[in-house]
Amino acid sequence: MAMIRRHVIISGRVQGVWFRGSMQDKAESLGITGWVRNTRDGRVEALLEGEESDVNEMLSWCHHGPTMAAVTNVDIDEEEYRNEFESFDITY
Repeated sequence: MAMIRRHVIISGRVQGVWFRGSMQDKAESLGITGWVRNTRDGRVEALLEGEESDVNEMLSWCHHGPTMAAVTNVDIDEEEYRNEFESFDITY
């Protein structure tokens, strides 16, 4: 059971389409911790920590998001796992 951490920036029509709320629901169902927020330039940013298979499933979900989203790009950066979160939250 490898634990990993990924920083993600999602571009496209990702604000005003329930992306953050849907991502929170998906992350909680997978047991992923971290956060998600809108950026000022219209993208969505997230930090994910959890088991590798669960985080990879979440990353796959990020490429399409909820029904109304139109994802055009997902930038993923690997970071060192820190185990610093207890939940997955929407932040501002």
